[in-house]
Amino acid sequence: MSSVDFVAVLNNHHAEALYYYQNNWKALRIAAVKKGYIASYQLLEIEPSEVTPYNFILITTYANQAQYDARETHFEELIQASGGLKLLNELKPEKFRQTVHGQDIVISH
Repeated sequence: MSSVDFVAVLNNHHAEALYYYQNNWKALRIAAVKKGYIASYQLLEIEPSEVTPYNFILITTYANQAQYDARETHFEELIQASGGLKLLNELKPEKFRQTVHGQDIVISH
C-alpha cells in the first residue's frame, strides 16, 4: 500500500521546492527504509500541464498495514532526529509548494 501526493510549485520557487524535497522528504524516507519503517519511496518530477497541474509526485510505499498505521509515530521520530527542516533561502514550505491532491492507501496489484 502506498501514499501518493501531487505537489505544485508556487511562485516560480522550483529551486526551493526541489531542495526541500531532496533534503527533507527524501532524507526522511532514506532513514525510514533503513529502519524498516517503509518499504520504498519515489520522488518524481514532471512538467506541469492543464491536465496535470503539479510538478512533483511523492510516493511512500509501506510493506504492510502495521507500517502504515505507525507512519505518524515513525516519521515524528525521524523528524526529531533530523534536527529540523532544511530550507533554501529560508523560505517556508507554504510559500513554495502546495499539495494539489493526496491519496492514502493506494493498493498495488
